[in-house]
Amino acid sequence: MVTIDLITGFLGSGKTTFIKCYAKYLMDQGLNIGILENDFGAVNVDMLLLQELMGDKCELEMIAGGCDRETHRRRFRTKLIAMGMCGYDRVLVEPSGVYDVDEFFDVLRDEPLDRWYKIGNVITVVNAKLEPELSEMSEYLLASEAAHAGVVVLSRAEEAPEEEMQATITHLNRALEKVHCGRRLDQEIIRKGSLSLTDADFAKIQQCGYVQENYQKMDLTEENSFDTVYVMERKMTVEEILAGMKKIFADPSCGEVFRIKGFMQEENGSWIEVNATRHELQKQPIKEGQEILIVIGERLQEEKIRQYLN
Repeated sequence: MVTIDLITGFLGSGKTTFIKCYAKYLMDQGLNIGILENDFGAVNVDMLLLQELMGDKCELEMIAGGCDRETHRRRFRTKLIAMGMCGYDRVLVEPSGVYDVDEFFDVLRDEPLDRWYKIGNVITVVNAKLEPELSEMSEYLLASEAAHAGVVVLSRAEEAPEEEMQATITHLNRALEKVHCGRRLDQEIIRKGSLSLTDADFAKIQQCGYVQENYQKMDLTEENSFDTVYVMERKMTVEEILAGMKKIFADPSCGEVFRIKGFMQEENGSWIEVNATRHELQKQPIKEGQEILIVIGERLQEEKIRQYLN
């Protein structure tokens, strides 16, 4: 049977960075792996960020998004059936940051997947610099993704002082309490950023397993789920785009914007990856990109957002 791991985490938690490090560790152990990018969005930015992993021991697959949840679930199942025939030792699934983890368990209990796959681990990545105030739905997603985790990795822990890390852990446990989950996390938490994890850490993570927990479910519908706005083919300089992003976060008429991510191209043709929240903006060079920015949030006003980015 193929071992399958779910790597989950709230929007902007650092899942993709963790997967790059974890996948490299697994390949160094001689394993052949498949990575499935499982996103509800119509364009998958994270797929581009993982391209450097592709080779003899690693293949990337993705599910085309832009569809309703039931259709997306069927595509997820179909893709896993196809990947089950590829001879992988391990499959890593990176879902959307607004993913219902129970879907993962439900799909893998269906035939024939229950005969082909063995659930290995549920790994949850949480930003050590987690914002102290989140919306009701965001709190729910944070809790539901951590409730089943065999281990929680605090990404960016090297940037967070001890009191900020502890505040994040307290916040995480408070979110679990809000959904009436009896679990509280402590020993399962690794207080290291993905880039600081050692082989010993990854060996522990590789065997962490998962937990089946009960909690009060929230019905995720189109009305209460996150919105996404895709902005492509912009006629702006990098400086103008960055200035426009700051204005979007500052302007309440754009909606409750949680994150902006994507790629920008410099005048010399080089690419920049950008990942921004209300409180910080990260950018770094990347080998290849695509002219796209994705704005994620609640009650987004698309026309107003496009005014700042076009």
